[in-house]
Amino acid sequence: MSANVYLTWLYVPGDRPDVVAKALGSGADVVLVDLEDAVAPDRKGYALDATAELLADKHKVPVHVRVNALDGPLAEHEVRRLTPLPGLDALRLPKVHDAADVARVADWAVEVPPLYALLESALGVEHAYDIASHPSVRGIALGEADLRADLGVADAAGLSWVRGRAVVAARAAHLPPPPQSVHPDIRDTEGLARSCAQGRKLGFFGRTAIHPRQLPVIEEAFRPTEAEVAAAEEVVRAAATDAGALALPDGRFVDAAVVAGARRTLALAERRASRSGV
Repeated sequence: MSANVYLTWLYVPGDRPDVVAKALGSGADVVLVDLEDAVAPDRKGYALDATAELLADKHKVPVHVRVNALDGPLAEHEVRRLTPLPGLDALRLPKVHDAADVARVADWAVEVPPLYALLESALGVEHAYDIASHPSVRGIALGEADLRADLGVADAAGLSWVRGRAVVAARAAHLPPPPQSVHPDIRDTEGLARSCAQGRKLGFFGRTAIHPRQLPVIEEAFRPTEAEVAAAEEVVRAAATDAGALALPDGRFVDAAVVAGARRTLALAERRASRSGV
């Protein structure tokens, strides 16, 4: 599956192999094995050993690993140990402040995998485009809990500009739209749905989750409507027959960015149809 249609990203603690195994069968597009926040300090070594054992084999579901803080004592060893393993599909990098942080991880890696950078500080947001433009970076996202603490922001309204900045930086660097940050209350499915709807309006695509029960809510929130699918099909048909400026039957002109968005909509609709057996 293309990274452009990754929609659900499920975090699981690296020191819980049983939970990781269940996550691989949960229906999530990506399983994010966490060595950082979800693992207690005295469990870090075990989490790394368990994750290395998991990654000795390739899995049908892409497996990404979030390593520990890049300026701490653990990350370099984690990167060197995990990057040669066949089951590692990508690394997620916490608290990336600038492109130099990404370059340091690339230097540590035995084989450089796709890298996904988390922007969790004011400095990271300020350098969002430079981070997104690093040749090994395949996506960026916000880590909103740490970002709120860093900015002293009390509620979601204070993150509006930051969210827009992440969407713009990803687009400018020719990356997929960023997924939304986690919704921490796993029981609040109605709040999750409302938040996803708002994130979709802002230009986000998909979301990270911390429990499998959140996955169908995210899927539903980002599902293309019949009208959106029909509009996307019209755009793609026009692109197939017109190599220059694209004019739709109603007189509207569309450019390459609109065509790319239409193709992403159809890919998502096709993915959903295949999952439902249509």
